[in-house]
Amino acid sequence: MKPIRKAVFPVGGLGTRFLPATKALPKEMLPVVDKPLIEYAVEEAREAGIEEFVFVTSRGKTAIQNHFDSHLELESALRAKGRDTELSAITNAVGSPGQFAYVRQMEPLGLGHAVWTARNFIGNEPFAVLLADDLIGGSSSTLADMAEIHAEHGGNVIALMEVPPADTARYGVVAPGDDDGRVVEVLDLVEKPDPADAPSNLAIVGRYILLPEVLDFLALGEKGAGGEIQLTDSMARLIGGAPFNGMRLRGTRYDCGTKIGFLEANVALALERDDLGGDVRTRLQKVLDDHRRDG
Repeated sequence: MKPIRKAVFPVGGLGTRFLPATKALPKEMLPVVDKPLIEYAVEEAREAGIEEFVFVTSRGKTAIQNHFDSHLELESALRAKGRDTELSAITNAVGSPGQFAYVRQMEPLGLGHAVWTARNFIGNEPFAVLLADDLIGGSSSTLADMAEIHAEHGGNVIALMEVPPADTARYGVVAPGDDDGRVVEVLDLVEKPDPADAPSNLAIVGRYILLPEVLDFLALGEKGAGGEIQLTDSMARLIGGAPFNGMRLRGTRYDCGTKIGFLEANVALALERDDLGGDVRTRLQKVLDDHRRDG
């Protein structure tokens, strides 16, 4: 079984939900507490043993590339002042030469098209896809857990979570087979089904381990829901040719593609911090009390 060495990060979206903040700043660079969204995803991939990273970008996304590069003047200034904590924070994100790659999507034709754009980087081996909008908290790397399932069962593995049945039209949804409570056999995939037609309430979260054969189907350029080239549609065509399993999330997923999910992630992760949690809890309570009094 080939290990998962490569990961694709589709980061070409315009981030219109967060305007005006994202007019000049990529949404993936919005900070959750003190670290940009994209860095959380990269850290998760590193914990899973990923060795090569490719970012599928678009115009105006150079801040992402700069973030994972060295900043010699800043590093020198921090070193001279003995600011070791801050120095470690900015150098830990930097990869080895050649470890990070960047390709342009050119046109916003959908998630499937973004993944296909990275085909020359992927080559002929299984690979991971991580969506930075889905920040997953927990004690272990979700992608690492998925890699273990891939090593045991082979084939394709996707992350799953239960959603309210009324919300299925917002997600890719699976038709489940055998289910041991953690690993779920995937019999079919449907992109954004109407609740009346959804095969279950098990929705796909933005973590995938896929066989390279998915690229052959993406190359056809067939459009699906929303008039876009959907990754879900091409994944569905892999079913039956190799094992296809889902993994129920153990951690908490924060939908940082929405304002409320982004705010929730900031509060939740700040509360978990030893250096911030107590003050954050006190100040949140004060805000709530003041709002209730002034309400």
